[in-house]
Amino acid sequence: MFWGTIAWAGSIDQFTTACAPAFLILTNWAVILDRDGVINRNIDGGYVSAWDEFEFLPDSLDAIAELTRAGFKIIITSNQAGVSKGIYTEKRLSKITANMLDRIEQTGGKIYSVRYCLHKDEDNCICRKPKTGLFMQAIHNIAADLKNTFVVGDSERDIEAGKKIGCKTILVLSGKIKNKKEADNLKSKPDFIAKDLFKAVKSIVIN
Repeated sequence: MFWGTIAWAGSIDQFTTACAPAFLILTNWAVILDRDGVINRNIDGGYVSAWDEFEFLPDSLDAIAELTRAGFKIIITSNQAGVSKGIYTEKRLSKITANMLDRIEQTGGKIYSVRYCLHKDEDNCICRKPKTGLFMQAIHNIAADLKNTFVVGDSERDIEAGKKIGCKTILVLSGKIKNKKEADNLKSKPDFIAKDLFKAVKSIVIN
């Protein structure tokens, strides 16, 4: 059974810009994963709007299980503007998430928290990546050491947001950005580049 939290980013009032309270000892190791293009196959120019469109990328389940065994708190954060655009509903997104988490747990992985931003760019929210509200909400109260927290994503939005809060960043070439030449043209440079989540996890565990 999933033991963390699932939350929708519905309004600015739901968010805090504070990190872990000062009295907490920063001992937790955390990894923040984007979803589409990192865990599951990204649909170019579209959205994963139903469970039958959700396809785990090769070895992504094994990668999450390895992170779990290594003691990391795993957080999934994802922009899901398809909801506010009317392409799919929150209920449909919840079903996709529940099925994803079931599969992850069946293969030995545990997800601490899932956080979605449902806004469009023009909504000017504080949570849609590359803004950091979604990340700050996700890590609030888990006592994560941000300097030793990894953000893994497939786009510049993920890398930029991760750098803004002082995390180590890994760009995977399994989603929106597909090769190192594209990665070299990014304004926000990742700390590491990996073929996919499995290779990224190997770097994380070693570090």
